[in-house]
Amino acid sequence: MTADERAHAHAHAGPQHGHGAHGHSHNHPQGHSHDHGHDHAHPSGLKGFLHGLFVPHSHDTSDSIDDALEAHSEGIRALKLSLVIMGLTTAAQAAVVSFSGSVALLADTIHNLSDALTAVPLWIAFVLSRRAATRRYTYGFGRSEDLAGLFIVLMIALSSVIAAWEAVDRIITPRPVENIGWVIAAGVIGFLGNEAVAVYRIRVGRRIGSAALVADGVHARTDGFTSLAVVLGGVGVLLGFPLADPLVGLLISVMIAVLLIGTVRSVGRRLMDGIEPELLGRAEHALGHVARIETVERVRLRWVGHRLHGDAVVRTSALTLAEADQVAEEAEDTLKRHLPTLDEVTVRVTATRPA
Repeated sequence: MTADERAHAHAHAGPQHGHGAHGHSHNHPQGHSHDHGHDHAHPSGLKGFLHGLFVPHSHDTSDSIDDALEAHSEGIRALKLSLVIMGLTTAAQAAVVSFSGSVALLADTIHNLSDALTAVPLWIAFVLSRRAATRRYTYGFGRSEDLAGLFIVLMIALSSVIAAWEAVDRIITPRPVENIGWVIAAGVIGFLGNEAVAVYRIRVGRRIGSAALVADGVHARTDGFTSLAVVLGGVGVLLGFPLADPLVGLLISVMIAVLLIGTVRSVGRRLMDGIEPELLGRAEHALGHVARIETVERVRLRWVGHRLHGDAVVRTSALTLAEADQVAEEAEDTLKRHLPTLDEVTVRVTATRPA
């Protein structure tokens, strides 16, 4: 019996890096092991530093979580903690705004409030994504996380517009800023609170492969740097330049808009079923080292929330059903080892016909 059209579907887990190409043959001894690193290029120097700071990856090979339930739980825990921290930070800044009249601090407070509120829809999305698949939503509800990421993008954009509006209004109708020392202190508090939340969200988002949580972390990081801008504006007022406060508020809105571009690309790519090429290459390379697989004809992957789904077509010289089944099982085990967040994959094994 031939193995043509033989398909196998097994639940898995996955992300990360490697290389390989569709339709290429591989001749490697069984048991041959590989240690893969990052093989994709990133900007270097100052540009690379800023890229890593504001456009971090939503996956991390060395520290990924392969259990879906654990990933969901850790994501929710990160949101709960960050919501508390940002709530306290926003409350402290709002109190200073009430008696200082600083428009730069007001802009920063508005943005911090939006950052705190974005945790709510993302929290809801994490809860929804744990629901079992239905006959209508056969892939489950993981995509709700990506929709939450889109909401985060819209919130960031809205906060930028509000900050710009307030800054322009203050430039047209200047008003004195009081208690500058408190304004500067509130700016420092805003930076520390936001950076703590950013580091935590981005770290957890990378561990569980959540683009939305990473985007939320980047959102917090931009808030942190806008808080430092508030400090700069306060120093400018102390030096006798009262317009420094609204000008910094306007600068904050521009910074938010510019840094939003990377987040839009990340979230938009997920909504379009985009996948990091290094993940695909890693899967292809892993399959190429499975004994008796002669050709990896196709591999497809896509993110559903922060979990991967995929399928593959491989060609082998195995001629019996039992041999095809053995090859498929080994291929799936190999993919599981190389791609820890891969939940489901279908491997189709076809036979190489004699010449």
